[in-house]
Amino acid sequence: MNPFSGLESIVRQDEPLDMHTWYHLGGPAEYFAEPTTPDQLLELIRRARENEMPVRTLGHGSNILVRDEGVSGLTIHMVAEEFARIETDGTRLKAMGGAALGRTVTSSVHAGLAGLEMLIGIPGSIGGALHGNAGAGGTHVGQWLTEATVVTDKGETITRTVDDLVFGYRQSSLDELIILEAIFELKEDDPRRLARSMQQQWIVRKAAQPMGHQCAGCVFKNPQGATAGELIDSAGLKGTRIGGAIVSNRHAGFILAEPECTCQDIVRLVDLVRDQVNERMGYELELEIEIW
Repeated sequence: MNPFSGLESIVRQDEPLDMHTWYHLGGPAEYFAEPTTPDQLLELIRRARENEMPVRTLGHGSNILVRDEGVSGLTIHMVAEEFARIETDGTRLKAMGGAALGRTVTSSVHAGLAGLEMLIGIPGSIGGALHGNAGAGGTHVGQWLTEATVVTDKGETITRTVDDLVFGYRQSSLDELIILEAIFELKEDDPRRLARSMQQQWIVRKAAQPMGHQCAGCVFKNPQGATAGELIDSAGLKGTRIGGAIVSNRHAGFILAEPECTCQDIVRLVDLVRDQVNERMGYELELEIEIW
């Protein structure tokens, strides 16, 4: 019996996940859902719980690597318009969890609200950015958050305020299943000045990143006192290849996927890089991407 009977308009079986991630790699999702309303979202989670089924949330797929065999259970894709709205009211900006981080940044700049402009060029959704506390240029997304509405793995909708949230380097206490909505308190500023600052940051970021290749964001977190890219470069690993996976010659923090690449190629290259950086440089690199 189909556990999602009656929801066939939003649930598909054996959906290839390669088309939904930046790496364009990986096998299928056993069940793949694209809800269009919060009620549908909660019903999906309820049905999955009843059937003791694991649930994963997929945003824009910029920090996800899916294994070649695919994933079991339910994968919820948060791309519907209802989950991507952005609104401003005075110095407050409300963004749904599925809203693109880049679009949220430009919306804040156009409204003359300062704080998020240094995050331009970082891929992904608001939900993913808050879960991993995305940051750049001395700022991070969590420092501007005042409130978040989340959905737990039990299907409960709760609101978390700044008093019970903790943000660190590329991590946060927002570890619930889904970040439904986020409210930021920003500062008034001149939109023209903010636009110039945003454009400068965009140019700097894009100049340092590989272009025209299949890849995700930075693969590794920066360890304290160093950057992952510099460590990998100093270890002589730029250009290192396993199968169709290769360490970028432009920025060693990125691993590129060539047309013949598999997920296993990238996993093996990640393990090699971590081992060699530990052996040659004395640092243990932690992953910034998630491997499903």
